[in-house]
Amino acid sequence: MTTKLFDLSGKTAIVTGAIGLIGKEHCYALAESGASIVAADIDADAAGDFAGSLPTPSMGCYLDVTDKNSVLSLLEKVAERFGKIDILVNNAAINDKFENPLSQLELSAFENYPLELWQSSIDVNLTGVFLCTQVIGTHMAQNRNGSIINIASTYGVVAPDQALYVDNKGRRAFYKPPAYSATKGGVIALTKFAASYWGEKGVRANVLSPGGVENNQDDFFINNYSLRTPLGRMAKPGDYKGALIFLASDASSYMTGANLIVDGGWTCR
Repeated sequence: MTTKLFDLSGKTAIVTGAIGLIGKEHCYALAESGASIVAADIDADAAGDFAGSLPTPSMGCYLDVTDKNSVLSLLEKVAERFGKIDILVNNAAINDKFENPLSQLELSAFENYPLELWQSSIDVNLTGVFLCTQVIGTHMAQNRNGSIINIASTYGVVAPDQALYVDNKGRRAFYKPPAYSATKGGVIALTKFAASYWGEKGVRANVLSPGGVENNQDDFFINNYSLRTPLGRMAKPGDYKGALIFLASDASSYMTGANLIVDGGWTCR
C-alpha cells in the first residue's frame, strides 16, 4: 500500500530547535507517523517536558548546535537509548533580535548592520547545521541509511521583500537583515554537498524551505504578506507536516539534494 511509504514506525528522529513554534510541529508530525523523537534544544527542561507529551517513545536533550562537543554528546545519548538515528531535522535557527526596539530600524539597514549579529546568525543558522550534519550524518553513513532534512527558507531562494515591513501609513518598522538570507542560502548549498558526498552511503539530504508563518505579527505585516502570496495567507504552524513526512520517509526514497519549497506560491512570481 502506498500509505506504508509514509510509515516511520521503528525509526528514530532528532529534531533540533525542537521547542520552537515549527520545531514542535515537526516533532508532532514525526511522532504521529510512528517515529521515536529526540527533542533537542538549548532549553533542556522545556525539551524534556515536551518530549513527555509525545505519543511515541521520546526523550528531550540539551543541545547547543554551535558546539561540536554538545552534538557529539547528543549522538552518544541517542545511540545509547535508541541504537541508531534514521532522521535528522536541522531546524534550530535564530532571527535577529535588537536589544533596543527604538534602534532596530537603523541597525537593520544593510549599511549599519552590526557584525556581531551577522556572526551570531552564521554560528547558529549555518555552522550549527554543518556540525549536526557532520556528526549525525557520519553515524548515518556508517549505518548506510538516513534522511537529513535541513530547514531553510524562501529567503534562501529569493531576496526579502522589504516592502512587507512598511505599514499602511508608509512608516517602515525595520528591514529584513542580510544574515538570514545568507545563512539560509548557505544551508541549501551545504545540503546539496551532503547529498552528493553521502549518496553512495545511502544517506539522503534534502531541504525544506518554508514560507512565513503567522505568529502574532502586526496586522499590517500579515496583510502585506497575504496580498503578496498567491494562496492569500501566511502559513499555519502545521502546514509543513506533510512535506516533512514526505522527506523523512520512504515516499521520497529517490529524492536527494532537492529543495522542497512550501510557501503558498510566494516564490512563483
